[in-house]
Amino acid sequence: MAEVNEAVKERSMVIQKEMLAELFTELSTAKEKGRKVVYTFVPGNLTELILALDMLPVYPEINALQSGMRKKSASYIKDAEKMGFSEDVCTYVKCDIGMMLNGNIGPTGEKLPDPDLLLLSYTGCFTFMKWFENLEKLYPGVEIAMLHTPYQEDGRITEDQITYMVKQLEEEVIPKLEKVAGKKLDRARLAKMLENSSKAEDLWVKVLHSAKTVPSPIDSYFAGVYYMGPLFTAFRGTERALEYYQELHDEIMERQAKGLLPITPEGEMKEERFRLLVEGPPNWTNFREFWKIFYDMGAVIVASTYTKVGGVYDQGFRHDPDNPIESLARYCMGCYTNLSLPQRVDLLEHYIKEYKVDGFLINSIKSCNSFSAGQLLMMREIEKRCGIPVGFIESDLVDPRYFSYANIKNRLESYFQMLAQRKSILAQQPTTEKA
Repeated sequence: MAEVNEAVKERSMVIQKEMLAELFTELSTAKEKGRKVVYTFVPGNLTELILALDMLPVYPEINALQSGMRKKSASYIKDAEKMGFSEDVCTYVKCDIGMMLNGNIGPTGEKLPDPDLLLLSYTGCFTFMKWFENLEKLYPGVEIAMLHTPYQEDGRITEDQITYMVKQLEEEVIPKLEKVAGKKLDRARLAKMLENSSKAEDLWVKVLHSAKTVPSPIDSYFAGVYYMGPLFTAFRGTERALEYYQELHDEIMERQAKGLLPITPEGEMKEERFRLLVEGPPNWTNFREFWKIFYDMGAVIVASTYTKVGGVYDQGFRHDPDNPIESLARYCMGCYTNLSLPQRVDLLEHYIKEYKVDGFLINSIKSCNSFSAGQLLMMREIEKRCGIPVGFIESDLVDPRYFSYANIKNRLESYFQMLAQRKSILAQQPTTEKA
């Protein structure tokens, strides 16, 4: 087997690794120190509320993807299937359940604490509800709070929906959080955290927009999943997250000014041949070799939908410290998985135009209905509206049985050949004809 060299990391990635290590150490000692722990999900999360009450959040999705990257998910999934979970069940769920059955050991090798509260912010994924039903059985007697988020069926957020969300937050969610925390919510502290969130979101959007440059200084999909981490999970609202995004912003702006290409695990890319838009989550069990197929071919993902799963900030939303509870409600309703299919298609079309995209690619995840439902319709609609080559590959989140390297590589190579041929034809056309 070929030796795998240690991955090259950007400065901001090193900082983030330190932040995560500190978090998991905090979690491992939470019970000893009397800290309360909240299990919750990434889309539509209420991180600022949790942190404002001095509780610590745990994200089962993050545990699952970390297990996938550490090559532990296969055995966890098999253990969950032995319990009766079907092969068709979301592999995040099975990996998380299997991880708990095996001692609930986190990415740093330290045991994660049991939850004091299960906080479900439902945002377009029905599986979340079934997931928490199973967690409730595994942790009998645990407190439960649910925030039901209306789906944007008509493609907009209405005042009635906001009123409904605010009522739930004020009358059900916050009182339950206060009960578990043993203290009242400090509203001034929450407002300050939302101010930090808004500033970090500004910086994050500037990083995303840097990919409009040709060549792009970032990969918005493979590197983007690292960049989005602190904002989408346990750090949003903190001074540490703000410092991280300032460092990331400065780093990327420097690369942009110098005309540098993205950093990959093997170093800086030398050429940008293709600019892609990707729909769907990545595969985590073979993340590095999956990414390598792209950068070996000079393909840079300049925009992706997965990096909007924790908030579509580049479309204008910011957390508002002057209207904290309403702001949290709007955030939950605006996450990518809570958008209707027509909204998603419109967003894809916008990205194709704004980011000078050469091709649109879907990575369809076998066990993720939240993303995969409607993707073929989206692909056909984008092809019709934008006239660019579309591609389709299939894998899974954390189940290595559904990642076929040879099959995916063959499909992508054929797709890149099609892109190269199209670019060659366009390059030979007169300027007026291209326009």
